[in-house]
Amino acid sequence: MPKTPEPDRTTIQDVARRAGVSVMTVSRSMRGVEGVSEMTRQRILSLAQDMNYVPSSSARALAATNANLIGISFPTLFNDVFPDILEGMRRIFDQAGYSSVMDTTDYDPARELSWAERFLAWRPAAVILTGVDHDPELRARLIRGRIPTLEIWDVTDDPIDLCVGIDHYREGLALGRRIAEMGYRAPVYVGAPPGMDHRADMRAEGVSDAFRAVGARELVRRGGLGGNSFVVGAEGFGQIDLADAPDVVFFLTDNMAFGGMMAAQRAGLRVPEDIGIVGFNGLDLTTVLPRPLTTMASPRRQIGQVGARHLLARLNGVSSPRITCLPCEFVAGSTVRSQ
Repeated sequence: MPKTPEPDRTTIQDVARRAGVSVMTVSRSMRGVEGVSEMTRQRILSLAQDMNYVPSSSARALAATNANLIGISFPTLFNDVFPDILEGMRRIFDQAGYSSVMDTTDYDPARELSWAERFLAWRPAAVILTGVDHDPELRARLIRGRIPTLEIWDVTDDPIDLCVGIDHYREGLALGRRIAEMGYRAPVYVGAPPGMDHRADMRAEGVSDAFRAVGARELVRRGGLGGNSFVVGAEGFGQIDLADAPDVVFFLTDNMAFGGMMAAQRAGLRVPEDIGIVGFNGLDLTTVLPRPLTTMASPRRQIGQVGARHLLARLNGVSSPRITCLPCEFVAGSTVRSQ
């Protein structure tokens, strides 16, 4: 005997009639398929929710077609840090049968939010974000939707879901202390303009506090103008007032430090006799320089590997640490005085 339809169940045809659109438009809106404006999609989704519309089993199957897809958001790929993190996680995801889709945000929370809104319409398995500072709307959306989320490269006491990274303030403080112990007292920090990159700000604050603790001169900050990291480092060094007699320059990255070191030499300064140069990250570049760079090596590939494993555990219902803070390692190099 045929099953009697449930008279009070809202159908996709009901939603289409109420919205004044075709059934296909409603279906495309539900699945996040291109061809429907964002304004129309949001209106249809809101209307469907108000009408208590529940997609049929076939529609749910269509929505689950991206169950093995993971989205990854990086600020940029013109920086060896993020490709190294990606390299650490990608093989693990591949071996587990997951595919990844990547985008870059240029350190803009609004672009990150826009990308996430588009990507979440695909119903992915999980999302990976760089850092722990995001648009509040994005954070709320991910928590409300219970979407498995991994934040990388930074740590916080209150992650969206999971975070694996380093404590940028603590590592900046440790690096600053090591250099201050060598007798330096007039530091300069060259990196992103204040407010652009939270992690850069935290590292600079750590360096500043280390020098403040020994009664040194207040840290002077300078920002590069953008573009290639080598060029940004050289430009940032060019902003330093050499008449103010700085004795050591910290750079946001090793690539920037290399550019700054070349600019210092063009200015007739000897490294480290006249001025010290300090990088951050311990990139492969530092191993081939005629003068090894003094830096702090970050565990980039390990962050990718540990983060990938924790996220896969989360996707398979296995508990893993919400917060994982990995240590950096000081690399003495020879671009600061040894005393």
